[in-house]
Amino acid sequence: MFISPAYAQGAEGGAAGMVMQLAPLLLIFGVFYFLLIRPQQKKQKEHREMMAGLKRGDRVITAGGIIGKVTTVKDGVDEVEVEIAKDVRVSVLRATISDILRPVPANDAKP
Repeated sequence: MFISPAYAQGAEGGAAGMVMQLAPLLLIFGVFYFLLIRPQQKKQKEHREMMAGLKRGDRVITAGGIIGKVTTVKDGVDEVEVEIAKDVRVSVLRATISDILRPVPANDAKP
């Protein structure tokens, strides 16, 4: 008599309600994947390819900011020898090389 059936009116279907609750989480994961995870993986892949293509005579920048010329590259070894000044050679890990400097073509140089 005093009990109303109104408590059952707010209940949604089981499957539809679960999808609506999970949709924002899936959307957030998708945004994070395309804005954060995917670009980082792409950059890591490019860095690995750059390190695989490292050869003698390349000018490189280390993570510490030292610029030098690669003098020795050994396959299967994680070290490279870099000449940072005349007759000054140091061994650095491949992972610490942050970039390879490419020479600027003469016609693109600014006066």
